[in-house]
Amino acid sequence: MSLKITEECINCDVCEPVCPNEAIYQGVEIYEIDPSLCTECVGHHDEPQCVEVCPVECIPKDPDNKESEDQLWEKYRRLTDAAAV
Repeated sequence: MSLKITEECINCDVCEPVCPNEAIYQGVEIYEIDPSLCTECVGHHDEPQCVEVCPVECIPKDPDNKESEDQLWEKYRRLTDAAAV
């Protein structure tokens, strides 16, 4: 499943630049994650980089966007193929 940023976000700006899929963006009040771009860093890193750098631990899995490991890999392939074109 993709990740989401909760209200505990302090807008510290560390998550956005580490996202390899550019899925993180500044929302109205806090950073947000576009679930169509989030692969939990599958294909890029062993662990989600935003979770690794977040100082307040406000980036859990999003229960509204459940995806299997295979689905995350397929999304990664689709995103990298689109970027190569």
